[in-house]
Amino acid sequence: MVYTVQLSAAAADDLERLFDFILQRELDSATGDLDMPERALQAIKEGLGFLRTSPFACRKLGESPFIRELVISFGRSGYVALYEIVDDSTVIIGAIRHQREDDYH
Repeated sequence: MVYTVQLSAAAADDLERLFDFILQRELDSATGDLDMPERALQAIKEGLGFLRTSPFACRKLGESPFIRELVISFGRSGYVALYEIVDDSTVIIGAIRHQREDDYH
């Protein structure tokens, strides 16, 4: 079975925020890598692609078996995507954060 993976408006905003943060960090660095933001987004997209076939493989968040977190590796840390399996064909990404952030925005 293949699931459709959709971004919520909040998750799309998170991607923009994360991209802007990485870009600014790299611009401020003397040895900044301006390809880093695009590589981070690509890693996130590839990670979310895993949910198309295996959304139940990730860890549960709370009591519901349908709300879960996906850990996406990137560099020395990575990202975490909060998602919900809404039916037998759809996964909705609710939020995406950096692993070092305290919580979802």
